[in-house]
Amino acid sequence: MRHEVVGFAVGSLFFFVGSLPWYFDAVGVVAANATFFVGSLFFTTAAVLQLLLDGRRAPITGTTAANALDWWSATVQLVGTAMFNVSTAVALFAVVGDPDEVGAGWRSDAWGSLAFLVSSFLALGALQRRHELWDMFARTPGAVWLNVAGSVAFAASAVGAWVVPHTDEVLSAWWVSAGTMAGAACFFLAAVVSRPGVTQTGVSSPRD
Repeated sequence: MRHEVVGFAVGSLFFFVGSLPWYFDAVGVVAANATFFVGSLFFTTAAVLQLLLDGRRAPITGTTAANALDWWSATVQLVGTAMFNVSTAVALFAVVGDPDEVGAGWRSDAWGSLAFLVSSFLALGALQRRHELWDMFARTPGAVWLNVAGSVAFAASAVGAWVVPHTDEVLSAWWVSAGTMAGAACFFLAAVVSRPGVTQTGVSSPRD
């Protein structure tokens, strides 16, 4: 398996489970937020492996456009995962300090979600020129488009989490939960179809 596949898959599962309303009710606000925090650590570990250990090289003179886009996509994604590390950690410490606070708990991070969106569209650019990539299987349609869909869903969750001015209410609690679940499901599927056994037989496509 590619180095990052397990990390992205496991991290996605943590985010999916953490966003389930019945899970929140069953384990409580602290455990639910801890779930998001652990998931973000898996995401970041996977993003580090993707950028540093898969074979990517920082753009230099003579680097193809595809390889430059591919590297920047991985770099921006790493930044996005770090932002999720921070936001999930802040939320976790907050609920540990006061689990009964109104509105306590993690909601999709706007800046992290924006970084995921930018990373996904950079990956689309690399996909358009995949014949130039250092590894043709570094970007393939299935995984890239699933990651785009997941990033859009996370962005929708972040918009839903916007707190309406002069109130303690988020714009859409439904979108907060549904967007996170849908995004996590897309990221999980993108990781699954990134396995070499899938990508190199032409059955599906690789990762982000």
